[in-house]
Amino acid sequence: MPLFRKLQYSTVRTPKKDIPEGLWMKCKGCGVVIYRSKVEENMHVCPQCGYHYPLTAMQRIHQLTDPNSFAEIDRDLTSVDVLDFAGDGVYPEKLAQSQKKTGMKDAILCGTAKLHGHDLALGVMDFRFLGASMGSVVGEKVARLVELAAEKRMPLVIVTASGGARMYEGMMSLMQMAKTSGALAVFSEAGLPYIVVMTHPTTAGVSASFASLGDVILAEPGALIGFAGPRVIKQTTQSELPEGFQTAEFLMEHGFIDRVVERAELRRELDLLLTYLAPSLDVS
Repeated sequence: MPLFRKLQYSTVRTPKKDIPEGLWMKCKGCGVVIYRSKVEENMHVCPQCGYHYPLTAMQRIHQLTDPNSFAEIDRDLTSVDVLDFAGDGVYPEKLAQSQKKTGMKDAILCGTAKLHGHDLALGVMDFRFLGASMGSVVGEKVARLVELAAEKRMPLVIVTASGGARMYEGMMSLMQMAKTSGALAVFSEAGLPYIVVMTHPTTAGVSASFASLGDVILAEPGALIGFAGPRVIKQTTQSELPEGFQTAEFLMEHGFIDRVVERAELRRELDLLLTYLAPSLDVS
């Protein structure tokens, strides 16, 4: 008889585990799905392919300076809508959004710091702030940083990342190229070292001014560096362009960049350069 009876089976359900949102990420470089924490622990570099993700200005400062040594200058300089761009407060609204998102007044942080005991003047751009475009405030802060470094006889390091001039400020933005370049000419005449670290992307007005004037120019692997986009260049020159001609590696091969340095080695590289280029400037 038991053969013809319907047996009752009990089902045991294991509780479903909730997977935290954002636990995994797909690498933009190699496409491998990987723990986000692994990338963050590796200085925001993919451990599989070495793809370098952008850093915020403060993350970069923490990486490149001794603990609690960074002292910001010109903290409260803020851009204004001189041209009343497009009317209806478009530019002020964009500024307010970027300030809220980044906690910064504008697209660059400037100040003095120490790196393994070396005194230096440091500027770091943050691409999250309107693509780190160079408006009047960015140009003014860079110029003031250069002047401070000259006054205090400090080596100067600027980490660049920018989409170029800030269209909301028109000609006022383009004038910053001349302002920053002029300040650096005076700095160079003083015999002080200027080191540039180009990160992805460094383009247009920034690449054509203070980013290209370093005594030593470093870059992170794979960084996009150039003035205009490939399509514009091709249309202007009417010629075929080499593959990857705007990458840091291509530019190093052709003499524009001195070294391409992995993020994990960047602090040590700067320490060595400061030791070689500015040993007599250290006051520590």
